Amino acid sequence: MKFMISGAAGFVGKALCAELLRRGQSVSATVRSRSSVIEKAETIIIGAIDSKTNWAEALRDVDVVIHLAARVHVMHESTTDPLAEFLKVNLHGTLNLARQAACSGAKRLVYVSSIKVNGEQTSTTQSFTELDEPCPQDFYSISKWQAEQALWRITQETSMEIVVVRPPLVYGSGVKGNFAQMLKVAATHIPLPFASVHNRRSLIYVENLVDALISCATHPVAAGQTYLVCDGEDVSTPDLLRQLRGATKCPARLFPFPSSWLGKLGKLFGKSKQVERLLGSLQVDSGKIRRDLKWVPPYTLHQGLQATAESHRRLGKKS
Repeated sequence: MKFMISGAAGFVGKALCAELLRRGQSVSATVRSRSSVIEKAETIIIGAIDSKTNWAEALRDVDVVIHLAARVHVMHESTTDPLAEFLKVNLHGTLNLARQAACSGAKRLVYVSSIKVNGEQTSTTQSFTELDEPCPQDFYSISKWQAEQALWRITQETSMEIVVVRPPLVYGSGVKGNFAQMLKVAATHIPLPFASVHNRRSLIYVENLVDALISCATHPVAAGQTYLVCDGEDVSTPDLLRQLRGATKCPARLFPFPSSWLGKLGKLFGKSKQVERLLGSLQVDSGKIRRDLKWVPPYTLHQGLQATAESHRRLGKKS
């Protein structure tokens, strides 16, 4: 079987290509520039992703497409119409790829969406499921939701199968963004004011996500389905910090501090969204993919966090 991976040079893409190659599969890895080469894979430069991208070379003899590439969160947005920029890549670029994939004879396209399509947070007694009414609240998640809807229309026009996967925050070796910042803080001995936080959050280790994506790409039952995926072990912010610090042999050093005050401090320093993620809950019910595909995450939350923290420590020593 031959796979085409878009966004192959990204955090998830590298891990996915490596695992597919380890399993003896043929991989067409698409990247945006010559600076990114995926070892042992057929690496193809496709440039910018939009409605005019030519995917013909990358799609040659491909059976399954796993579409990871996307415009993600921009820290300092400078465009006058951010939604249009997100839609150019995440909607129109996805639709263009899907149509070309169908014409090339690809049997299935697995689309990696986001749990943010469901919403930004849950209560500690609630979990998102595939049956929830979508509630995207920012430009990124709106573009992802529109892409999902466009892909379902493709299935009515062609014989290509679609599978949609919505992961929560993905962590692992080489992770960037907010989780990387948390790793940096966890590696210090600085006391942290999170002992009074009682939230619950679902995460997914990158190797677990890779395993789930391969199951979605190959299992016959997955065709036409949307799946929410996670490690299956929800964790609070203080427990997450304890595990990360424990993995690097640092003492936990958490002290109680009113959550309402943390929220006010976040607002004062322009960090409201970051603080909301540390205080709020976002739980995912992955029961459907476990039942349908008999999927079980190959790694526990503890194993994933341990490997992530150790990798971060090793990379820190080299830099």
